[in-house]
Amino acid sequence: QVQLVESGGGLVQAGGSLRLACAASGRTFSSYAMGWFRQAPGKEREFVAAISRSGGFTHYADSVKGRFTISRDNAKNTVYLQMNSLKPEDTAVYYCAASTGTYSSGTYYRRTSYDYWGQGTQVTVSS
Repeated sequence: QVQLVESGGGLVQAGGSLRLACAASGRTFSSYAMGWFRQAPGKEREFVAAISRSGGFTHYADSVKGRFTISRDNAKNTVYLQMNSLKPEDTAVYYCAASTGTYSSGTYYRRTSYDYWGQGTQVTVSS
């Protein structure tokens, strides 16, 4: 089992940047594919970005492609989400998630592919 703790959220003006971090407990972090999701008020939780176990593969939602970058440091048991050129529509609670399953084109974007979730961190982008 793994516990996930997000940090780095906050209030930022449109066009600004934030870097989220998700620290994982345990010694097997490198055995998990990792993902970031977000949920805005009144909306369903949606996929943002995912990264394979080694970090060699990444995928992004179309809405954040070119602005957000997911990365991981397996030595530090941490996954990051660098968010640039933020827009008001990026406002949401951001969650990191860990998957024990196979990382593939058919799974990385599905909430049901992830076994463990963090508590979330609020990101608010003002216009």
